[in-house]
Amino acid sequence: MKPRPLAYTRPESVAEALAALAPTDLDAKVLAGGQSLVPLMSMRLASPDLLVDINRLAELGYVTATDGQVRVGALARHTEVLASRAAAAQPLLAQALRFVAHPAIRNRGTTVGSIVHADPAGEMPAVLALLGGTVDVASSAGQRSIPAEEFFLGPLESAVQPGELATEVCFPALERAAGTGFAEISRRRGDYAVCGVAVIAWLAADGRISGAKASYLSVGPTPVVLDLSDAVAGDPPDARYFPAAASLARARLQPGSDIHATTGYRRHLAGVLTERALTEALAHARVAIAA
Repeated sequence: MKPRPLAYTRPESVAEALAALAPTDLDAKVLAGGQSLVPLMSMRLASPDLLVDINRLAELGYVTATDGQVRVGALARHTEVLASRAAAAQPLLAQALRFVAHPAIRNRGTTVGSIVHADPAGEMPAVLALLGGTVDVASSAGQRSIPAEEFFLGPLESAVQPGELATEVCFPALERAAGTGFAEISRRRGDYAVCGVAVIAWLAADGRISGAKASYLSVGPTPVVLDLSDAVAGDPPDARYFPAAASLARARLQPGSDIHATTGYRRHLAGVLTERALTEALAHARVAIAA
């Protein structure tokens, strides 16, 4: 199939883009990387009246680390975030981005676009939800910042309103006594995850685990964040297994069943991947404390 006929504009500035998005009588979509939007349009699952191509807005193609935040602009490609020294302030970005699709898609796709797409199987929405970051959006009426816990409304549905342009996503930088880990299972590397887990864990002054949180993809209509602290607090960080954390995840998650996996299999994977990502996070936390 092919997209239905539509209007197209390629603004030269953010102000021009916001003006193009402003009319309320048009269903306008923003085109950045297009790795998610274009396939939806080709299948006519999305049928906008107007496509606003922001690829000339070079001022949005940045990755910076300031004031304890990693700031990613709307035109920063996945590969640019991966290669950025600024993004190293939050290692979970690189850990998760390596699992995003394939190199060709990462070369074109944008991190902000992936988050706005709000796919519950996407790695970057899970990362934003876990870290408690924010999405900055602008419109002809002004600007606002949306916290992660309010941003994901449902499958492929975010809090970005008609007429708004997501300009930046902010990820909190990693604290010194913390570490992160990421693990997922897919049928083939680069496919959508059957289940995936992002973890952040903290160590106390005595070297034992003080707390941990996990964010899960492909187990619900939006990223699911669980506090694992009750299952691991006080444990030594070099334990080989964390069965209590795995059991907690299996008990609290209610994944659906589809052609790729049953509910039971996804729940099993969630437990296994929780232990795997938690082990990685704690290994990084021990290194950070020792440095």
